[in-house]
Amino acid sequence: MLLTRLPVGQFAGTPPEITHARWAFPLVGLPLALIAWAVLAGAAALGLPPMVGGVLAVIALVLGTGGLHHDGLADFADGMGGRDPEQRLAIMRDSRVGSYGVLALILAVVLGAAALAAFPTGGAGLLALTLCAVVSRLAILMVMEWLPPAREDGLGHLAASAGKGNIRWFPGGLLALLIAPFLGLPGMVALLVMAAAAWLVGRRAKALLGGQTGDVLGTVQLCSEIAGWVVLSAAL
Repeated sequence: MLLTRLPVGQFAGTPPEITHARWAFPLVGLPLALIAWAVLAGAAALGLPPMVGGVLAVIALVLGTGGLHHDGLADFADGMGGRDPEQRLAIMRDSRVGSYGVLALILAVVLGAAALAAFPTGGAGLLALTLCAVVSRLAILMVMEWLPPAREDGLGHLAASAGKGNIRWFPGGLLALLIAPFLGLPGMVALLVMAAAAWLVGRRAKALLGGQTGDVLGTVQLCSEIAGWVVLSAAL
């Protein structure tokens, strides 16, 4: 319900705290990866050019997530232009999108579509998409563990409010380690590159904001996923 717009129903009463659902964040990548793969395979079956299939797959993912992570990337990119943490956080809360945000979105969509255009449409492609979808959402949990909330409210604060040190990352981590070996060396390299992308975003957020926000977490997810796509598009 939080990370996608998929029709999964509604809670009849008060929904549970987001902190109780964090362990399932990586698992949300499973249906999204299947959707993206089905679009890529369908486009190939129809004889469409690979780049068209890549663009359609990106569109499907945007529709599936409601653009949640793209919105985070745009806000974070705009916020980097502020002069201090307070101004950067204020810019990130502004619903308007600036030039940095627009450029970040264009580059992310183009790079992601180009990478997906090179994906195989068989089982290897499905495994690759699943690995990237799972690990990029696992990266959200890792950055939550590493960085404190930069605000006293908002999604980043709510998601981190349960504290640190338990094994809520275990289901996603186990799933990633089960999938990666089937992709061989490229899968292992993709894991390292995705971790590096998440670390770079987190490091930048720590330097500019003093911690993480919901926009930072969205940026972590999108940047690490696209990084994984690029690695696997060149290796599969």
